[in-house]
Amino acid sequence: MIESGKNGTTGVGLIELYDLDALANAHLSNISTRGFVQTGANVMIGGFIVSGANGSVNLIVRALGPSLAQFGVPNPLPDPRLGLYDANGTLMMSNDNWKDSQQVASAILVTLPMGNYTAIVTGKNGGTGVGLVEVYRLP
Repeated sequence: MIESGKNGTTGVGLIELYDLDALANAHLSNISTRGFVQTGANVMIGGFIVSGANGSVNLIVRALGPSLAQFGVPNPLPDPRLGLYDANGTLMMSNDNWKDSQQVASAILVTLPMGNYTAIVTGKNGGTGVGLVEVYRLP
C-alpha cells in the first residue's frame, strides 16, 4: 500500500491493517513504513499489536537510515535511533549504533506477549531524514 496526499499535498497519514477473522490461521509476518523522520512530535511512529499468539511472539524491530541511499532514496536519516514502548508508553528497550556490533541499522530482537506496542524512530542528536521502520515476526 502507498499513501500519498491528493494533488501532491503533504501531512501526517495513517494506514491500518486488521485481520478480522479470528478463526483463520493467518499470520502477518512483516510490516514496514518509510517516511521523513523529523524531531519532536514529528518522529516516525510504527504501532503494532501482538495477538492471536499462544503466549508470546518472537520479533525483530529495526530502523534503517543510511542503507536506504543504496536504493536511491534521497536524504536518508544519517543515524537512526530506535525505541520500543509498551501500551502505557513505557520504554521497554532501545537501540542506537547496532552497526557497532551487527549491521547498518538500529534493531531490537525481542519476545513479546500479546499487547499493543510502539516503535519510535528518531535521529541521533536531532538528525532528520528519510527512515524506515520494520517489524518482522520470527519463527
